[in-house]
Amino acid sequence: MKRKLLSSGLIVALMFGLPLQLARAAVYSNGTATATFTVTLTLNANCSIAATPLSFGSNGVLTSALNQQTTVSVTCTNTTPYNVGLDAGTVTGSSVTNRLMAGTATGNTGTTVGFELYQDAGHTVLWGNTQGTNTVSGTGSGSAQPLVVYGQVPAQTTPKPDTYQTTVTATVYF
Repeated sequence: MKRKLLSSGLIVALMFGLPLQLARAAVYSNGTATATFTVTLTLNANCSIAATPLSFGSNGVLTSALNQQTTVSVTCTNTTPYNVGLDAGTVTGSSVTNRLMAGTATGNTGTTVGFELYQDAGHTVLWGNTQGTNTVSGTGSGSAQPLVVYGQVPAQTTPKPDTYQTTVTATVYF
């Protein structure tokens, strides 16, 4: 019976435009209870490395040194110490002290152009792959840290025209 009266009252209020009192949320006063939980994340020392190509452009006779630079970017977790090394490249006979690019044209195998990679703009410190000897060290900041690689093709006997290339691998040790 109460339900019918309540429904009837609602219908009458709507028909005559009378204001309705909205139902209020229940308020409890018997007390509260809480629980906590732990949120965790374990960050391990980690690094990643990225490199951009190094191009010495187009040239004719190699009578003077060609200098160019590129970057290797290292991203390591904050406070993680690292070393970055550059290998000799993929051309047979290359070494850190005597890097070589090889001709790419058919019939031009074995023809090479020498080049070097340095840690400094003055071209005095070779960049190699032996930790503690010729690598570049740093400490991670949690953000990318660009490292400049200074390249030089020294004056040398000019081989036949071709495109010369190699692939150098940059490694981050941490």
